[in-house]
Amino acid sequence: MTFKLSPSSLNLMNECERCFWLDKHNVWKRPNGIFPSLPSGMDRILKTHFDKFRDKNLLPPELCNNSHCESMKLFNDKEKMKIWQSNFKGVSWKDKNGNELHGAVDNILVNGKKLVVLDYKTRGHALKDDTAEHYRLQQNVYNFLLRKNGYQTEDYFFLLFYVPKEVTETGEVVFDTSLVKMKVNIKMAEDAWKKALRLLEGDCPKKGCEWCVKV
Repeated sequence: MTFKLSPSSLNLMNECERCFWLDKHNVWKRPNGIFPSLPSGMDRILKTHFDKFRDKNLLPPELCNNSHCESMKLFNDKEKMKIWQSNFKGVSWKDKNGNELHGAVDNILVNGKKLVVLDYKTRGHALKDDTAEHYRLQQNVYNFLLRKNGYQTEDYFFLLFYVPKEVTETGEVVFDTSLVKMKVNIKMAEDAWKKALRLLEGDCPKKGCEWCVKV
């Protein structure tokens, strides 16, 4: 049996190994909570927003006013970006046994010959000290996948946070933006991938959470 994994499934593994095993063996799936549609809507319009600047060979103001991005440009292979941004395809890689790891990026910056992963995040409130940490594994997986596909990536990635600030008199919602730069850790992604396969190739974990303990 081969398995297809993603950053979200690796996060599930870290939350509950039994839920993860049951899900990937098609025995049982943890119930989905109510997922707000606003973040996905924001992702959609942000991709369009960034595409407009990419087509003009420019950076959007959220980035061009940041010293981290002075020498960078947006990745301009439109067809490849369509694949990489697709939740059904994304950036993918298979090991020698046919197990697949894939993930859909929000955007990619280019710095010389190296790629920089850029991910958009919409938050309802100001960032906390540990906010960015919740996304570290996800971004490390993206860098791992790009390198497995033969691309060079920088030793850092960016998280671009959008936080609502105010509503103008004419009804437009104004967002504050924060660009967070974080160090890439490929070993974290590799270790999570290897741990996932070890778990899936073994027996179902007995210890479960409140969701799967009765399954």
